[in-house]
Amino acid sequence: MNAPQFQILSGTGSTTSLVVSGVWKLSEAPPTAELMLEAIKASSSTPAKISIAAENLGFWDSSLFAALYTTAREVLHLDIPLEYSKLPVGLRGLLTLALAVPRRESPPTVSSGTWLYRLGKRTLSIIDTFLSVAQFIGELSVAVGSLLTGRVRMRRNDFLEVLQQAGPAALPIVSLISVLVGLILAYIGAIQLNQFGAQIYVANLVGLAMSREMAGIMAGIILAGRTGAAFAAQLGTMQVNEEIDALKTLGVSPMESLVLPRMIALVAMIPLLCMYAMLAGIIGGLIVGTGVLGISLPLYFEQTIKAVRLMDMFVGVGKSVFFGALVALCGCYHGMRCGRSASAVGEATTAAVVSGIVCVVVADAVFAVICDIIGI
Repeated sequence: MNAPQFQILSGTGSTTSLVVSGVWKLSEAPPTAELMLEAIKASSSTPAKISIAAENLGFWDSSLFAALYTTAREVLHLDIPLEYSKLPVGLRGLLTLALAVPRRESPPTVSSGTWLYRLGKRTLSIIDTFLSVAQFIGELSVAVGSLLTGRVRMRRNDFLEVLQQAGPAALPIVSLISVLVGLILAYIGAIQLNQFGAQIYVANLVGLAMSREMAGIMAGIILAGRTGAAFAAQLGTMQVNEEIDALKTLGVSPMESLVLPRMIALVAMIPLLCMYAMLAGIIGGLIVGTGVLGISLPLYFEQTIKAVRLMDMFVGVGKSVFFGALVALCGCYHGMRCGRSASAVGEATTAAVVSGIVCVVVADAVFAVICDIIGI
């Protein structure tokens, strides 16, 4: 068996010939393209033309093609004419096909340490996120339109299950947090009001704070950490298991069958949880008022009823509806945009909780400004 080898021959008219011969197999450790290029450069500084030919060539595999292709590509890159008509028909056809593909130029590298690079990368990331959220909201709007026209494909059992998870299953944690928040507000108010002998106004403080602000905020934050995270984890796991792709293949819209039930369930349940949190927070303040400050039970209730208007409760409950929509939107968005790995599910869950809490707080600040402007 002839060993794979090549020769560099200098012909007429500054033409350099690369002649390959022998049996070219990967197991024979054939010469590489780097050796061929070095030999060509050593034979002539600036050849006018390079010719590739075969002589006594036996069996050959991809090792010969790879070496000749790399050599030919580098020769063409140096603007040197190339001729390879003396190669076998099969090898000549492969080279012609491969060399017809234009060479891919590497994009100019920019140092990642410059502030301009980081600013541009961050800006593009924000734009991509904005476009992705806009697309998600648009798809959800189409699903809501199908619901309003009675053409939605949503299973009632799935909706009832999500409704139970978002509502009754959250009562224990809402009760605990709301009562403790009421206790804390009452203690903080008592510290200042005791200096003026106005302990009775602890009822006003707790009632107004819970009805207008704290009940809705605490319900939104609790649902963001509990239900929003569950939405992201469930949908993210379905994304990893390709269940969402299977629904699309079957012609079932994931927005209608997965996202819409969760959105409706959370928006429907959070006003009830908000009103329950108001009552629980007032009971927490009542414990401090009657047990620590010595306010009688009837007097505490009477003062609370005088302080809390019906409009205050409407403001708190109305804000909670928007909080629920934002929490559901964040949880479902990050779940539907989850990657295809276990770590991606964890990242989606974390992002859903963080973005849900941030949206709730920002929305509450916006509502506070709006209520102050319109005077309610």
